[in-house]
Amino acid sequence: MASKQEAVKEMPIEQKLKALYELQQVHTQIDKIKTTRGELPLEVQDLEDEIAGLETRLNNFNDDIKRLNGLVSDHKNKIKEAEAQIKKYEEQQKEVRNNREYDAISKEIEYQDLDRQLSEKRIREFTAEVARKQEQASEARTRLEERQQDLETKKAELDTIIAETQADEDALLKKAEKISKNIDERSLNAFHRLRNNAHNGLAVVTVQREACGGCFNHIPPQRQLDIRLRKRIIVCEYCGRILVDDGKDMGTQTAE
Repeated sequence: MASKQEAVKEMPIEQKLKALYELQQVHTQIDKIKTTRGELPLEVQDLEDEIAGLETRLNNFNDDIKRLNGLVSDHKNKIKEAEAQIKKYEEQQKEVRNNREYDAISKEIEYQDLDRQLSEKRIREFTAEVARKQEQASEARTRLEERQQDLETKKAELDTIIAETQADEDALLKKAEKISKNIDERSLNAFHRLRNNAHNGLAVVTVQREACGGCFNHIPPQRQLDIRLRKRIIVCEYCGRILVDDGKDMGTQTAE
């Protein structure tokens, strides 16, 4: 007895075409459901990406502020050390025995004073930079809160639409899965490849007014006859879509 996979593989062409067309019809209905959601899924994704970027930016600002405050603290300690050294040298100056010792200590005091002035300058620079970073962080935080509110609103809208259509979509997906089991892997892969490449998701189309229902290019009479006979799978020579006739048992399809 032949296995189910072998039976599917040996399925008559006419039956395979009907299955492919039926699968297309189901996926078209799923596409229409997704269309009702509009740009909301993309808007939600964009907002999530923007929020992630703002959170990273805010974290970077906070890290910079922490680093700069650490540098300010370091320079304040240096100032204290310099002042302590200056005081020590000034005490030593009172006990010098000659001008050379006095001049040497004076130079040390001068060096320490320059270090103190440099630290004071660095503190002013770092403090100003902290203020700038805090302002930028505040702006980023405000925008983050706004984007988070926008995201909550968009998600609520999307969740409402999904809740209204999810049952129908799930039922259609199950139907598509059931139909797919009756189509051989090679044909199924070709079907999905065509759908992914088509702007309207149509992989299987009917002949309409002697033209391809997907790209609307004219189909020669002999080729139309071959399509009606359903003896082999025929694709449009212009767009590559699978062509089926518009017989009553096949139904009709209009490209979007």
